[in-house]
Amino acid sequence: MTRLLLRFTALLALLASPMAQAASNDRGPVVLAAASLQEAMTAAADSWAARGHPRPTLSFAGSSALARQIKAGAPADLFLSADEEWMTDVERAGFVAPGTRINVAGNRLVLIAPAKRPVRLKIAQGMPIARTLGDGRLAMADPDSVPAGKYGKAALTALGVWPSVAAKVARGDNVRAALALVERGEAPLGIVYATDARASNAVQVVGAFPVGSHAPIRYPLARLKASRNPDAEGFRRFLMSGAGKAILARYGFTAP
Repeated sequence: MTRLLLRFTALLALLASPMAQAASNDRGPVVLAAASLQEAMTAAADSWAARGHPRPTLSFAGSSALARQIKAGAPADLFLSADEEWMTDVERAGFVAPGTRINVAGNRLVLIAPAKRPVRLKIAQGMPIARTLGDGRLAMADPDSVPAGKYGKAALTALGVWPSVAAKVARGDNVRAALALVERGEAPLGIVYATDARASNAVQVVGAFPVGSHAPIRYPLARLKASRNPDAEGFRRFLMSGAGKAILARYGFTAP
């Protein structure tokens, strides 16, 4: 632990040096983005680079993990969260540049099954999801911290079935980890975003959860106060633009 702390401190010192700051002018901004945004943000970064800018460096993980990294001092320029709570957490801690926070996308929550093992289950109040699972597990992002998991728990609670499946949950560090469990057939059912299911040929959508069963799924974007990259604000504005919104829509994201 001490050795890792020393390495982290040395990295921060190096990034703060004049040489590193000069080199950063030749690098794209570092973007910390929710795992569900992998395909869309990769396409957005490619489009930005095609316009003559240094390509942004993308780092994907659960929004909770990214928020903790930011608060621990990880060097980054932009944060794109899968829910408003984690952005608010980072903002209240003083890490968000004032006036730069904005919601850029929305999403839907769906129940999935392996494509090779179709499941018929109507998503409704009191649905027999526990019986459908049998001895299997329900793959979800961690319902205690990761946005997709929190939305999933809220939806199952609203439908009156959370107590029947709480002990059957296979928790993932992020929504893509939950998706992978279903893709590999290690879980007969999973809860992910509609965009995640759309990105995989190995799963099928059993059904979508009612919009009113959980809080609205919104993706807030903000520039971080510590950002020194000259392209960070430009890329943030690009994601807010018609071209950026078109890329997000192409991958299934909705308006916020």
